[in-house]
Amino acid sequence: MSDSAFYRLAPFIQEYVYAQGWTELRQVQAEACRVIFETDDHLLISAGTASGKTEAAFLPILTLLHEQPGQTVAALYIGPIKALINDQFDRLKDLLKEAHLPVWIWHGDVAQSQKARLLKRPSGILQITPESLESLLINKPLELERLFGELRFVVIDEVHAFIGSDRGDQVLCQLSRLARLSRSHPRRIGLSATLGDYSQAEAWLRAGTDRPVITPTIQAGKRTLHFALEHFYRRSQPAVYAKGETPIFDPADQYLFDQSVGRKCLIFANGRSQAEAVIATLRAIASAKGLPDIYHVHHGSISATLREATEAAMRRSEAPIVTAATLTFEMGIDLGQLERVIQLESPLSVSSFLQRLGRSGRRGSPADMRFVCIEPEPENEEFLPKQIPWQLLQCIAVLQLYLEDRWVEPPRSGRYPFNLLYHQTMSILASEGELSPSVLAQRVLTLPPFQAISQGDFRLLLRHLIELDHLQKTERGGLLLGLAGERLVRNYKFYAIFPDTEEYTVRAEAIEVGSITLPPPPGSCFSLAGRSWEVLDVDTRAKLVRVRSAIGSAALSWQGGGGEVHTRVLQRMRRVLFEDQEYAYLQKGARKRLQAARKLAQDFELDRNWVLPLDENQTCCVLPWMGTVAFRTLERFIRSFCKETLNLRSVSGVSPYFLTVRLGKATFRNLYYEIVSIADRRLEVEMDLLAPEEAPRLQKYDEFLPPELLHKAFAHDYLDLAEVRLLIQTWRQTFTEDSP
Repeated sequence: MSDSAFYRLAPFIQEYVYAQGWTELRQVQAEACRVIFETDDHLLISAGTASGKTEAAFLPILTLLHEQPGQTVAALYIGPIKALINDQFDRLKDLLKEAHLPVWIWHGDVAQSQKARLLKRPSGILQITPESLESLLINKPLELERLFGELRFVVIDEVHAFIGSDRGDQVLCQLSRLARLSRSHPRRIGLSATLGDYSQAEAWLRAGTDRPVITPTIQAGKRTLHFALEHFYRRSQPAVYAKGETPIFDPADQYLFDQSVGRKCLIFANGRSQAEAVIATLRAIASAKGLPDIYHVHHGSISATLREATEAAMRRSEAPIVTAATLTFEMGIDLGQLERVIQLESPLSVSSFLQRLGRSGRRGSPADMRFVCIEPEPENEEFLPKQIPWQLLQCIAVLQLYLEDRWVEPPRSGRYPFNLLYHQTMSILASEGELSPSVLAQRVLTLPPFQAISQGDFRLLLRHLIELDHLQKTERGGLLLGLAGERLVRNYKFYAIFPDTEEYTVRAEAIEVGSITLPPPPGSCFSLAGRSWEVLDVDTRAKLVRVRSAIGSAALSWQGGGGEVHTRVLQRMRRVLFEDQEYAYLQKGARKRLQAARKLAQDFELDRNWVLPLDENQTCCVLPWMGTVAFRTLERFIRSFCKETLNLRSVSGVSPYFLTVRLGKATFRNLYYEIVSIADRRLEVEMDLLAPEEAPRLQKYDEFLPPELLHKAFAHDYLDLAEVRLLIQTWRQTFTEDSP
């Protein structure tokens, strides 16, 4: 098969394969050639990181485009982040040195002159973000047939990052609109290294088309995995040293330094503030030891110039270099041969863990990943829930779910994406001009993500938007953008469906460093791009912060959420507390901390109890072991029903780990039976767990939606009463009747 696939490739590609020293095509590449050359179906390629997925898609595509070049853009590559597009752009340029197929790159950091050349002579391959594709649909509607009339392939990279999200649904809308406006019906090719459920991915990939999806079975190669998980307590107060004394660094920081020093290493943080802080600390330790500064930071608030410099340094360096990053380096960007990946705290999901694991272990070397969980130093008489090492348990659970079952979280899609409904309604009117309400409904409601949305809901939205002056009704009865809507849509920030924040550009003389949300006052210091800066001036009108380099470390916090945790992860965390298994990857501190947690669980009989008293003041905790959505639903039930019937004083907690409840006259046994009753009550989420007027605004355009639609979307897409009932029934079978 590999030989026949190779000889079917274009001659210049065969020469490229020889030049790379490949002795044969990999299985994923041979299978992709078979599907693309021998069928007309969509293709889903699911294979591990560094398995050759990009080449698997483009070797046969480029062969067909070489044989029939066409007069428009022939292949569209959609990537989730600019850095990945830049990386793939460089890889394709090398592959096409001998071909006559141009490769174009289009996103917010690309010069207008380059975009103008594509618009003048559309051809070859276009690599683009969803936001830039939205811009084309809005601003170049009359050019789309000339640009994409002979479009034959759409390659969607990292499809797991799109499925189950508004941004992924936006891509489906864009592809359907593009097919209608350009009169082309291209084949779709999805690429991913972390898919658990192929059927859901296949359904997403073919949405809005009548082609089936083929997913070849790819035999996973054997990988050697080196894991190590360590735990530390963080000192509550940093040590203070007199001038001239040699500092003794916090053991956790010293461990991180020792694990990364002398290596080409990538450190993953779950937030931008954490990434900045760890690099500042490592740089300070290196300076104290007289070692060179090899430290970088990479995240979305750093300027494009500095991000690209970090990417280039990581890619070309064979010498030690250490970069702390957020999910911006989680995608399949080529960073060269990494010696080690370090994860701070638990990965947010099994999917995220697999993406980050895939950054190391390329070119036949073992995958080396270290995990470091850090807790605040314990205080005396701390409440039970705060004595449980949640991050340590979650980290072990994520690893075990992969090692034992190769399980990955399934995508979770909402039925009522009203945020996107608003966005696409406005986008279509901006693109096509005046439309009658019936034609607009046909244009919008036939898009794949809106199959569950009724004509009545859409009419409600249109009437509301007319009242807000986002839409205007003409004398002929048609609909146009209103003045308020026009101002919103013509701003470049409209192209993105995800929320944006008003940020200040940070500039040090002529160098743009990045951006921050809340600038400190002049004279203050903060960290950005792995450096400390002193604020010289804040220009609120120009949204500009002028800075100069400062000595020492400083902090800066970005707001952000932690994402959703699946129920299966929480249930595996609970098992970790009670099984006797010893995990070979645990280091001394982690083993000791887990032993203490297991003893705590035995002492409190957490295998039998999930509602427990905490003190004599009638404070108790609930440990539901439910994922984020079910936890949110249970919390609402307690607030809606138990708080009044049991005269509860307060309900708080840390999602999705525990709830802390202060009782009134009731006992914790009363609370237990009240919670258990949820399995038998005749409840409806929309009627019983939300107040009639409640309309939570959680997404970018929710402020422009009617309260009735927000109410409906929250009830159906953010709460799950059925899962809570199922879990409560399981608890009733697991725990004895007198457990409380």
